[in-house]
Amino acid sequence: MPHPLLASANEASKPIWLVTEQTWTEIAGSLPPLAQGFAKAQGFAGKAGSHCLLPDASGELFGVAFGINGTDARQSDPFLPGKLSTLLPEGVYRFETEAPNPTLATLAWLLGTYSFSRYRKRNEKAVRLVIPHGVDAEDVTHIANAIVASRDLVNTPTNDLGPDGIEAAARELADRHGASFTSIVGDDLLKQNFPMIHAVGRASITPPRLIDFTWGKADAPRITLVGKGVAFDTGGLDIKPAASMLLMRKDMGGAAATLALASMIMDAKLPVRLRVLIPAVENAISSNAFRPGDILPSRKGISVEIGNTDAEGRLILADALALADEESPDLIVDFATLTGAARVALGPELPPFYTDDDALAADIARHGTAENDPVWRLPLWYPYQSQLDSKFADMNNTGGPMGGSITAALFLRRFVEAAKAHVHFDIFAWNNATKPGRPEGGEVQVSRLMYALLKERYGA
Repeated sequence: MPHPLLASANEASKPIWLVTEQTWTEIAGSLPPLAQGFAKAQGFAGKAGSHCLLPDASGELFGVAFGINGTDARQSDPFLPGKLSTLLPEGVYRFETEAPNPTLATLAWLLGTYSFSRYRKRNEKAVRLVIPHGVDAEDVTHIANAIVASRDLVNTPTNDLGPDGIEAAARELADRHGASFTSIVGDDLLKQNFPMIHAVGRASITPPRLIDFTWGKADAPRITLVGKGVAFDTGGLDIKPAASMLLMRKDMGGAAATLALASMIMDAKLPVRLRVLIPAVENAISSNAFRPGDILPSRKGISVEIGNTDAEGRLILADALALADEESPDLIVDFATLTGAARVALGPELPPFYTDDDALAADIARHGTAENDPVWRLPLWYPYQSQLDSKFADMNNTGGPMGGSITAALFLRRFVEAAKAHVHFDIFAWNNATKPGRPEGGEVQVSRLMYALLKERYGA
């Protein structure tokens, strides 16, 4: 069923005129004199992001004028109309003039209404939108629901969402779609050869685990998603400063993005064989915590010296990627809030991605732009591999002081050999400030673009 904030065309609704500074004069001329005069008195001129509530003769709401971006694609934001769902009085509205991208405008309308209400009651209002012509309401609803559910996961603090909570969320999703589900927990990780997942998570009171579920026909194209599920990262014995721990509940943002994409895939019933792997741990501190200088075995047989216990995400991903690679899937996609270096290079809103597959990279960049889910390709610069050298083991888990996102990607690449293609996303999973369709707090990055890509490649 369509989202409850979407309305049908036969419902009474108020018009929204989406205008630019160039088109406002013409549109204003078509409005009743009272509405024209009121807009002029308010100084409304169609500036992007501005709005004006237009009255009728009785003082009731006649309609809304809202400024959108002009023709310069570099400055445009397809999500901008989503700002309206937080501005307007309760009621039903329709776009009287077509949005530049009706689907993204509708999605932004739904996503902009999101608020995290688990611990504090919010005053929510039903600001509903008539489904614009050509918009697939069911698909937009599935996407919005997947993102909202995963935003809730990222926003939930670790006292209520540890590794076991991540497992519960994954199990609920798998059960809802009839997927087969397993979880390897605690010392069973050692018995089944996942030593690095065990090492990173063993100091927590909540045991580490590898979550694994599979959906779809066995003979369909094999797509494997791997998500970093660090429920909280103290940094381990290389402890983080206090200020750096304040957002560490979001260190499972890779797992959240993975579950969001899996939800979209299964809701759309894409003809793929989907596998989801989430190593879920808490990087805690105790007498049995792994140490700087330890040398860990890995599932792949590569020994890893620990240069820093705060570079733990790549360790748990490595064991999961090695398992994923054993099936030689058509595509492995991993999502991880992996490095601060990625934020230094590109900021919080533009995640870097890494792949050796140029055709895949081109598709990712194209869909990132089309879906308003931006990314930027950075190189797997193999000369930097020497920064991961160790005198005592096959490799170190940290590189030098520069190029940290690249060396992290190179570390992960060592654990994938048989897959036909592999892409790694280094995401932030958080909005530092509210923007249209993206309220401040936990965010799902990259999942929408990958859903569009997979739908294009494998959709019916």
